[in-house]
Amino acid sequence: VQLQASGGGLVQAGGSLRLACEASGLDFARYVMGWFRQGPGQEREFVAGLSRSGSITNVADDVKGRFTLSRDNAKNTVYLQMNSLKPEDTAVYYCAITLDRLTPPRDPRQYNYWGQGTQVTVSS
Repeated sequence: VQLQASGGGLVQAGGSLRLACEASGLDFARYVMGWFRQGPGQEREFVAGLSRSGSITNVADDVKGRFTLSRDNAKNTVYLQMNSLKPEDTAVYYCAITLDRLTPPRDPRQYNYWGQGTQVTVSS
């Protein structure tokens, strides 16, 4: 199983980025996906997650209303659209898959496979 995250970069506060995570080596449509982030010196924290069909989302309070998820099962890809970015959103963003959950958990220990991370830097 491989997860390839992309789309990170440098953006000014108030700007937008769209991250993508493409999965291979498994039946993507069967599994719940999640996004996490880890800032310098911080623990990895949950950002958002999406059920298999995309009908159920779980979004962290500090990004709710600014970040949205979607998935294209035909392309084995999940997207994280990030709007109204703030300097405190600066982090490495990781996508992950959980094999045995029907709804997206917030605990990173419940995810089985991880992507390599993509850096998001928001300047003030």
